[in-house]
Amino acid sequence: MKLVIAIFSNKDLSKVLAVTGAEGFFSTRISTAGQFLEGGHTTVLFGVEEEKVEELFGIIEKNVTKRVLRQKGVESTIEGSLLKKPVDVEEFGAVAFVIDVEQFRKL
Repeated sequence: MKLVIAIFSNKDLSKVLAVTGAEGFFSTRISTAGQFLEGGHTTVLFGVEEEKVEELFGIIEKNVTKRVLRQKGVESTIEGSLLKKPVDVEEFGAVAFVIDVEQFRKL
């Protein structure tokens, strides 16, 4: 058993949850906030059999969108700094972690 922890943009979340649920992948979502990108993100936990992890990743990859966002620069106390100028930032469709699960129980 594996625990897949995936972080999605809220722009893709409804579609991903609908498709993964229809394919039999059950999940729990947790509202989260990042440090740099705006617009909201949600962390989703999937409990998955090891042989189904790649299938889940394939479904996720087909249902998220990579975006390039224009973000205002960070605040700085440095005089004359270029840090306040807008920059283009790539927002990945999803970021995921896979963790081994030693034991799983429904109580």
